[in-house]
Amino acid sequence: MLRQRSRKGPLPPAQEHIDKLEKTVNDGDYYGAQQMYKSISARYASAERCYEALDILESGACIQLEKGQVTCGAELAILFVETLVKGKFPYDDNTLDRVRKIYKNFPQISVPQQLEDDDDMQKLSEALGAAKTRVEVCSSFLKAAMKWSAEFGFHRQGSPEIHDMLAEYLYSESPELDMSRISLHFVRGNNPEKFASTLVNFMGKCYPGEDDLAIARAVLMYLSLGNLRDANYLMDEVKKQVESKELDYPESDLTEFIDYLLLTLQRDALPLFNMLRQSYKSSIDREPAFNELLDEIAEKFYGVRRRNPMQGMFGDFFKLMA
Repeated sequence: MLRQRSRKGPLPPAQEHIDKLEKTVNDGDYYGAQQMYKSISARYASAERCYEALDILESGACIQLEKGQVTCGAELAILFVETLVKGKFPYDDNTLDRVRKIYKNFPQISVPQQLEDDDDMQKLSEALGAAKTRVEVCSSFLKAAMKWSAEFGFHRQGSPEIHDMLAEYLYSESPELDMSRISLHFVRGNNPEKFASTLVNFMGKCYPGEDDLAIARAVLMYLSLGNLRDANYLMDEVKKQVESKELDYPESDLTEFIDYLLLTLQRDALPLFNMLRQSYKSSIDREPAFNELLDEIAEKFYGVRRRNPMQGMFGDFFKLMA
């Protein structure tokens, strides 16, 4: 009876709960703390004290992640975003900093490379499983934050800063790199210099023939959004970084096509654009998505209507992110 009455009474300042829950986590009772973080923050949210609910969830997400409790931390991180939505919090620099703070606490752990015996194989298997989990839960958190930022901010496709966070985490932590997915987020970010350094790093460890595809894909994705400035900057930056690191730039028909394409798009030259596509058809056909991207580029730069606009590769961006 006393417990029931206390639940109905006024809620104390959130910091009192934060201090007690941090002690619970530090004592190693991660599961018990998790249930309390969820129930107590829900009470504050129900009482329309969403600011304090956010404080509790942010604190819980960060400390659980710091302790390596990735699934618990991610669950609280997603509840943090759900509370932003429930409270109709606008996208602004302060809230973005809170999202970034939680993101920075997601572990970044190198997968072991040297295998000498069965124990090492077991450790590798466990490390790969843990890396996959980290990527999945961090992606879920950042995608939720992206959708919140699109709904309550001014970026229709979500915050560029959050796109950059997701691209960086996917590249650094994914056991199997998906450069198409990574590039998809980088081109919606605002850090082409970081994107260039990521591509150069990838060139140093990819299979032969993947390097020019990665560069072409990145440039075409920028152009499909009508972003000629960052497409040019990316190419220049990749070439500059390759030269400074004394690496080999992938000279191929595909990268030659990209160079000519960037020059062509600076002019009102649809016939030349079409001629380039025809002349380099065999190189473009190395990746099926390139022709669709080029159709979008033709629409963006020359007003060429697509045969079926609903089939556009990036027409429904959030569907792609699912």
